[in-house]
Amino acid sequence: MRTLRQSSPVAVTGKYLALGFYVLFALFPLYWLAKIAITPDKLIFTEGTALVPSRFTFENFRTVLLQTDFLAYFRNSLVVSIGTAAITTCIAAAAGYAFSRFDFRGKRLVIAVMLITQMFPLLMIIAPIYKIVAALGLLNSLTSLIIVYTAFNIPFATFLMQSFFDGIPKDLEEAGMIDGCTRFEALRKIILPLTLPGLGATLGFIFTAAWSELLFALMLINSNETMTFPVGLLTFVSKFSVDWGQMMAAGVLALIPSCLFFIFIQRYLVQGLTSGAVKG
Repeated sequence: MRTLRQSSPVAVTGKYLALGFYVLFALFPLYWLAKIAITPDKLIFTEGTALVPSRFTFENFRTVLLQTDFLAYFRNSLVVSIGTAAITTCIAAAAGYAFSRFDFRGKRLVIAVMLITQMFPLLMIIAPIYKIVAALGLLNSLTSLIIVYTAFNIPFATFLMQSFFDGIPKDLEEAGMIDGCTRFEALRKIILPLTLPGLGATLGFIFTAAWSELLFALMLINSNETMTFPVGLLTFVSKFSVDWGQMMAAGVLALIPSCLFFIFIQRYLVQGLTSGAVKG
């Protein structure tokens, strides 16, 4: 029986070089964001495209934190993103379990309708959404953003959770029910612990989508008290100029919650995204 030959050193070196170039390419925009954030305003244009500024300053960060409403925008985005991620994941987990485990009348119709909702561009439905939110008296409120984000993310999150439930054998919960568990107890004690990677992946996706969403936040919110940070970044753009240093500093600060969130759920997220990739 022939054995597989080991890769040559040249091939291994080339693979890691290609991977390194890809990583640099992917991270370069983040580096440029941080570079402009710590560059003094007078040097942003005079030094052009220099990779490293001749002088560094944290004045932009100080100004953003102490002299703008960025912290309020930051807090609003956290409330909206965490609320949306939590509510959407709970609803999607319940719906995904139902689609995975039960056959009921109208199941295919419900799935088809959920798929159809993903076909319409947001620009087509922003006006009806605005009228509905206005009629409910929810304009300029974080509640309106949580409701809208939840509604638009539930279909994808439901299908994502259904795929994870489909990967868990039904025999496990049936065995638990034979041993005396109710269906709910089997779900809570047996199925949900096995679905933690899926819950982590869903939470991560929904949190990121809500954290960076701009269109609905721009249309439904027009007061400084309830602005989220994507809309708040536009306040650094005036009629005749753009404060690039402060905008980039705010962008760097806005990355912190996403990074911390993904560090917290990294183990579950990686397991969820790779679940089912290798069988054997």
